[in-house]
Amino acid sequence: MLEIRSSLRESQGGHRWPPGEEFGLPMPTIEQARAWYSPSDPVHDFDHVLRVYRMAERLAREEGADIEIVRAAALLHDAQGSAPGGEGNERANHHHSSAEFARQVLLEEGWSEERIAAVEHCIRAHRFRDDSEPPATLEARILFDADKLDVLGAIGVARTIAYAVLDGQPVYAEPSRRFLNTGEKEPGEPHSSYHEYLFKLSKIKDRLYTQTARSLAVERHAYIEGYYRRLAAELSGEK
Repeated sequence: MLEIRSSLRESQGGHRWPPGEEFGLPMPTIEQARAWYSPSDPVHDFDHVLRVYRMAERLAREEGADIEIVRAAALLHDAQGSAPGGEGNERANHHHSSAEFARQVLLEEGWSEERIAAVEHCIRAHRFRDDSEPPATLEARILFDADKLDVLGAIGVARTIAYAVLDGQPVYAEPSRRFLNTGEKEPGEPHSSYHEYLFKLSKIKDRLYTQTARSLAVERHAYIEGYYRRLAAELSGEK
Protein backbone atom coordinates (compact mmCIF):
# COMPACT_ATOMS: atom_id res chain seq x y z
CA MET A 1 0.00 0.00 0.00
CA LEU A 2 2.78 2.40 0.89
CA GLU A 3 4.46 1.66 -2.42
CA ILE A 4 1.38 2.72 -4.36
CA ARG A 5 0.80 5.84 -2.32
CA SER A 6 4.39 6.99 -2.51
CA SER A 7 4.52 6.37 -6.26
CA LEU A 8 1.66 8.74 -6.97
CA ARG A 9 2.30 12.43 -7.32
CA GLU A 10 0.15 15.51 -7.46
CA SER A 11 -0.60 16.90 -10.89
CA GLN A 12 -2.07 20.24 -11.72
CA GLY A 13 -5.63 20.59 -10.49
CA GLY A 14 -5.08 18.37 -7.46
CA HIS A 15 -5.39 14.98 -9.22
CA ARG A 16 -2.85 12.25 -8.65
CA TRP A 17 -1.29 10.40 -11.51
CA PRO A 18 0.69 7.14 -11.52
CA PRO A 19 4.38 7.56 -12.40
CA GLY A 20 5.75 7.46 -15.90
CA GLU A 21 2.66 8.55 -17.81
CA GLU A 22 0.31 11.52 -17.58
CA PHE A 23 -2.92 11.68 -19.49
CA GLY A 24 -5.33 14.36 -20.63
CA LEU A 25 -8.16 12.88 -18.56
CA PRO A 26 -8.24 13.11 -14.77
CA MET A 27 -8.21 9.86 -12.83
CA PRO A 28 -9.97 9.20 -9.51
CA THR A 29 -7.46 9.62 -6.70
CA ILE A 30 -6.28 6.82 -4.46
CA GLU A 31 -7.88 8.69 -1.56
CA GLN A 32 -11.22 8.78 -3.40
CA ALA A 33 -11.06 5.10 -4.19
CA ARG A 34 -10.21 4.12 -0.62
CA ALA A 35 -13.53 5.60 0.54
CA TRP A 36 -15.49 3.26 -1.76
CA TYR A 37 -14.38 0.12 0.08
CA SER A 38 -15.26 -1.11 3.54
CA PRO A 39 -12.38 -1.72 5.96
CA SER A 40 -14.57 -4.34 7.67
CA ASP A 41 -14.41 -6.62 4.60
CA PRO A 42 -10.98 -8.30 4.54
CA VAL A 43 -11.76 -10.07 1.26
CA HIS A 44 -12.73 -7.19 -1.05
CA ASP A 45 -11.16 -4.36 0.92
CA PHE A 46 -8.89 -1.70 -0.47
CA ASP A 47 -5.82 -3.88 0.01
CA HIS A 48 -7.34 -6.26 -2.55
CA VAL A 49 -8.02 -3.34 -4.89
CA LEU A 50 -4.43 -2.13 -4.63
CA ARG A 51 -3.08 -5.63 -5.35
CA VAL A 52 -5.32 -5.88 -8.42
CA TYR A 53 -4.30 -2.34 -9.44
CA ARG A 54 -0.59 -3.20 -9.25
CA MET A 55 -1.01 -6.49 -11.10
CA ALA A 56 -3.25 -4.92 -13.75
CA GLU A 57 -0.62 -2.24 -14.38
CA ARG A 58 2.03 -4.93 -14.81
CA LEU A 59 -0.12 -6.96 -17.19
CA ALA A 60 -1.13 -3.86 -19.16
CA ARG A 61 2.49 -2.86 -19.71
CA GLU A 62 3.61 -6.36 -20.70
CA GLU A 63 0.59 -7.04 -22.93
CA GLY A 64 0.38 -3.56 -24.51
CA ALA A 65 -3.05 -2.50 -23.22
CA ASP A 66 -4.54 0.96 -22.66
CA ILE A 67 -3.21 1.53 -19.17
CA GLU A 68 -5.59 4.41 -18.40
CA ILE A 69 -8.64 2.19 -18.98
CA VAL A 70 -7.05 -0.60 -16.95
CA ARG A 71 -6.21 1.64 -13.99
CA ALA A 72 -9.70 3.13 -13.77
CA ALA A 73 -11.32 -0.31 -14.03
CA ALA A 74 -9.06 -1.77 -11.35
CA LEU A 75 -9.84 1.04 -8.89
CA LEU A 76 -13.60 0.72 -9.45
CA HIS A 77 -14.16 -2.99 -10.09
CA ASP A 78 -15.52 -3.94 -6.64
CA ALA A 79 -16.75 -0.52 -5.52
CA GLN A 80 -20.39 -1.51 -4.97
CA GLY A 81 -21.90 -4.61 -3.35
CA SER A 82 -18.83 -6.85 -3.25
CA ALA A 83 -18.86 -7.76 0.46
CA PRO A 84 -20.00 -11.28 1.42
CA GLY A 85 -23.41 -11.68 3.02
CA GLY A 86 -25.74 -8.75 2.52
CA GLU A 87 -29.25 -8.87 1.15
CA GLY A 88 -30.63 -10.64 -1.91
CA ASN A 89 -28.40 -10.68 -4.99
CA GLU A 90 -26.18 -7.76 -4.00
CA ARG A 91 -22.95 -9.77 -4.13
CA ALA A 92 -24.01 -11.70 -7.25
CA ASN A 93 -24.70 -8.43 -9.07
CA HIS A 94 -21.80 -6.39 -7.72
CA HIS A 95 -20.09 -6.23 -11.13
CA HIS A 96 -23.13 -4.51 -12.60
CA SER A 97 -23.54 -2.16 -9.63
CA SER A 98 -19.83 -1.30 -9.73
CA ALA A 99 -19.97 -0.62 -13.48
CA GLU A 100 -22.88 1.78 -12.98
CA PHE A 101 -21.01 3.48 -10.15
CA ALA A 102 -17.90 3.74 -12.36
CA ARG A 103 -19.97 5.55 -14.99
CA GLN A 104 -21.04 8.17 -12.44
CA VAL A 105 -17.49 8.68 -11.18
CA LEU A 106 -15.92 8.96 -14.64
CA LEU A 107 -18.64 11.27 -15.95
CA GLU A 108 -17.80 13.62 -13.11
CA GLU A 109 -14.13 13.36 -14.10
CA GLY A 110 -14.97 14.38 -17.67
CA TRP A 111 -14.34 11.09 -19.47
CA SER A 112 -15.81 10.48 -22.93
CA GLU A 113 -18.69 8.06 -23.47
CA GLU A 114 -16.45 5.69 -25.43
CA ARG A 115 -13.85 5.39 -22.67
CA ILE A 116 -16.45 5.13 -19.92
CA ALA A 117 -18.09 2.28 -21.84
CA ALA A 118 -14.70 0.55 -22.09
CA VAL A 119 -14.24 0.73 -18.31
CA GLU A 120 -17.82 -0.45 -17.72
CA HIS A 121 -17.23 -3.48 -19.93
CA CYS A 122 -14.05 -4.36 -18.02
CA ILE A 123 -15.95 -4.29 -14.73
CA ARG A 124 -19.04 -6.16 -15.91
CA ALA A 125 -16.86 -8.88 -17.45
CA HIS A 126 -14.62 -9.54 -14.45
CA ARG A 127 -16.91 -11.85 -12.45
CA PHE A 128 -15.98 -15.56 -12.63
CA ARG A 129 -19.50 -16.80 -11.91
CA ASP A 130 -21.17 -14.76 -14.65
CA ASP A 131 -20.14 -15.53 -18.21
CA SER A 132 -23.01 -13.61 -19.83
CA GLU A 133 -20.55 -10.90 -20.88
CA PRO A 134 -17.11 -12.43 -21.48
CA PRO A 135 -14.16 -10.02 -21.57
CA ALA A 136 -13.95 -8.99 -25.22
CA THR A 137 -11.15 -6.41 -25.05
CA LEU A 138 -7.55 -6.72 -23.98
CA GLU A 139 -8.21 -4.32 -21.09
CA ALA A 140 -11.15 -6.41 -19.85
CA ARG A 141 -9.08 -9.58 -20.07
CA ILE A 142 -6.33 -7.92 -18.07
CA LEU A 143 -8.71 -6.88 -15.29
CA PHE A 144 -10.17 -10.39 -15.22
CA ASP A 145 -6.70 -11.91 -14.98
CA ALA A 146 -5.41 -9.49 -12.36
CA ASP A 147 -8.47 -10.05 -10.19
CA LYS A 148 -8.30 -13.83 -10.51
CA LEU A 149 -4.59 -14.03 -9.72
CA ASP A 150 -5.54 -12.55 -6.34
CA VAL A 151 -7.47 -15.73 -5.44
CA LEU A 152 -4.44 -17.95 -6.02
CA GLY A 153 -1.27 -18.45 -3.98
CA ALA A 154 -0.87 -17.46 -0.34
CA ILE A 155 -3.19 -14.47 -0.70
CA GLY A 156 -5.80 -16.73 -2.27
CA VAL A 157 -5.75 -19.11 0.69
CA ALA A 158 -6.17 -16.25 3.15
CA ARG A 159 -8.98 -14.59 1.19
CA THR A 160 -10.91 -17.81 0.57
CA ILE A 161 -10.88 -18.78 4.23
CA ALA A 162 -11.79 -15.24 5.29
CA TYR A 163 -14.72 -15.19 2.87
CA ALA A 164 -16.05 -18.52 4.18
CA VAL A 165 -15.85 -17.34 7.79
CA LEU A 166 -17.53 -14.01 7.01
CA ASP A 167 -20.30 -15.88 5.22
CA GLY A 168 -20.84 -18.25 8.17
CA GLN A 169 -19.35 -21.25 6.36
CA PRO A 170 -16.71 -23.70 7.62
CA VAL A 171 -13.09 -23.66 6.53
CA TYR A 172 -13.40 -27.30 5.51
CA ALA A 173 -16.27 -29.69 4.97
CA GLU A 174 -16.26 -32.98 3.10
CA PRO A 175 -17.91 -32.33 -0.28
CA SER A 176 -20.75 -34.58 -1.36
CA ARG A 177 -20.40 -36.89 -4.34
CA ARG A 178 -23.00 -34.74 -6.09
CA PHE A 179 -20.88 -31.63 -5.59
CA LEU A 180 -17.75 -33.40 -6.80
CA ASN A 181 -19.53 -34.59 -9.93
CA THR A 182 -21.68 -31.59 -10.80
CA GLY A 183 -20.66 -28.60 -8.64
CA GLU A 184 -24.17 -28.60 -7.12
CA LYS A 185 -24.54 -29.09 -3.36
CA GLU A 186 -26.92 -31.43 -1.59
CA PRO A 187 -29.66 -29.75 0.47
CA GLY A 188 -28.09 -28.38 3.63
CA GLU A 189 -24.54 -28.94 2.41
CA PRO A 190 -22.22 -26.09 3.45
CA HIS A 191 -20.06 -24.17 1.01
CA SER A 192 -16.75 -24.39 2.84
CA SER A 193 -13.56 -22.76 1.65
CA TYR A 194 -12.61 -26.21 0.32
CA HIS A 195 -15.82 -26.28 -1.73
CA GLU A 196 -14.85 -22.90 -3.16
CA TYR A 197 -11.40 -24.21 -4.00
CA LEU A 198 -12.90 -27.15 -5.88
CA PHE A 199 -15.62 -25.09 -7.58
CA LYS A 200 -13.55 -22.06 -8.58
CA LEU A 201 -9.93 -21.75 -7.50
CA SER A 202 -8.74 -25.05 -8.96
CA LYS A 203 -10.01 -23.90 -12.38
CA ILE A 204 -8.65 -20.35 -12.42
CA LYS A 205 -5.33 -21.02 -14.17
CA ASP A 206 -7.16 -22.49 -17.16
CA ARG A 207 -9.54 -19.52 -17.39
CA LEU A 208 -6.91 -16.79 -17.65
CA TYR A 209 -6.53 -14.91 -20.93
CA THR A 210 -3.09 -13.31 -21.11
CA GLN A 211 0.19 -15.15 -21.45
CA THR A 212 1.73 -13.07 -18.66
CA ALA A 213 -1.03 -14.00 -16.21
CA ARG A 214 -0.95 -17.67 -17.19
CA SER A 215 2.78 -17.77 -16.48
CA LEU A 216 2.30 -16.13 -13.08
CA ALA A 217 -0.54 -18.50 -12.23
CA VAL A 218 1.57 -21.67 -12.44
CA GLU A 219 3.34 -21.20 -9.11
CA ARG A 220 0.32 -19.64 -7.40
CA HIS A 221 -1.88 -22.55 -8.46
CA ALA A 222 0.64 -25.08 -7.17
CA TYR A 223 0.70 -23.32 -3.80
CA ILE A 224 -3.06 -23.27 -3.23
CA GLU A 225 -3.47 -26.81 -4.58
CA GLY A 226 -0.82 -28.02 -2.15
CA TYR A 227 -2.43 -26.16 0.76
CA TYR A 228 -5.86 -27.74 0.32
CA ARG A 229 -4.37 -31.19 -0.31
CA ARG A 230 -2.46 -30.83 2.96
CA LEU A 231 -5.50 -29.47 4.81
CA ALA A 232 -7.62 -32.44 3.74
CA ALA A 233 -4.85 -34.87 4.73
CA GLU A 234 -4.41 -33.33 8.17
CA LEU A 235 -8.14 -33.28 8.90
CA SER A 236 -8.50 -36.93 7.87
CA GLY A 237 -5.55 -37.95 10.06
CA GLU A 238 -3.36 -38.96 7.13
CA LYS A 239 -0.72 -36.37 8.03
